[in-house]
Amino acid sequence: MHDHAGGVGAVKRLALNQWTTRRWSVAEAVDGCVRHGLEAIGLWRQDVAAQGLGETIALVRNAGLRVSSLCRGGFLTAPGFEEDNRRAIDEAAALEAACLVMVVGGLPGVVPGEPLGEISRDLTAARNHIAEALTLLVPYAAERGVRLALEPLHPMYCADRAVLSTLGQALDLAEPYAPETVGVVVDTFHVWWDPQVFEQIERAGAERRIASYQVCDFLSPLPADVLLGRGMMGDGVIDFGPLTDAVAAAGYRGDVEVEIFNADVWAADPDEVVTTMKARYASLVSRV
Repeated sequence: MHDHAGGVGAVKRLALNQWTTRRWSVAEAVDGCVRHGLEAIGLWRQDVAAQGLGETIALVRNAGLRVSSLCRGGFLTAPGFEEDNRRAIDEAAALEAACLVMVVGGLPGVVPGEPLGEISRDLTAARNHIAEALTLLVPYAAERGVRLALEPLHPMYCADRAVLSTLGQALDLAEPYAPETVGVVVDTFHVWWDPQVFEQIERAGAERRIASYQVCDFLSPLPADVLLGRGMMGDGVIDFGPLTDAVAAAGYRGDVEVEIFNADVWAADPDEVVTTMKARYASLVSRV
């Protein structure tokens, strides 16, 4: 059942991921959420660091906002991953974030945006390493009440960002752990293409694993930098209704976060972006 566009219910669960309005600082994004009637915000660690963790906590709490996610932990195939991820977990705990999004990392030695040097091409070993890395991080997260949210990324990012490409793979990795400590992200941009997506969303619901539902569109054609191929809902090829219905049927009642990486969106006036985001969410995505 659709919410009525423009009604209060239409945005009650809508969260602004900070990078959708990347020009805004944490303080500006918090203020923007308040002015636009949003109740939740997804934060990025580098922006939190720039604002200051303590000040960010005060801004969010004084505004009465929920932190729908903290992005990101992960890159578990990189040297020094454990120390950085422990810091990320501590930050998520301090912010009382609903989850810490984990982008698990690509092949060892492959760095996003950099030419190939000495790398490992052993994809199976890289995926096994992710499972081993989680055994080190999950107890630390559990002690601090933080939920790690494994995010499968579209296969075009397998080499440099995430050897985790499907929701099924993410659920297999999460299976040994309590669902309140390890969940999964359902991001429309990354999963819409998967022939098993509805089956796996149903499985995620049965296992109580859905930690975050993120939405944006998949543009066609993609830009030269495919990282920026995310579009405002309705500007690409994704049919949001069936995916949102499946997530709702799976029992997810958390925030729905709009996360867009797009040069034109970033260049636009952030207030206009949020206004459009609310309208598109209400007409294309939202469900009671």
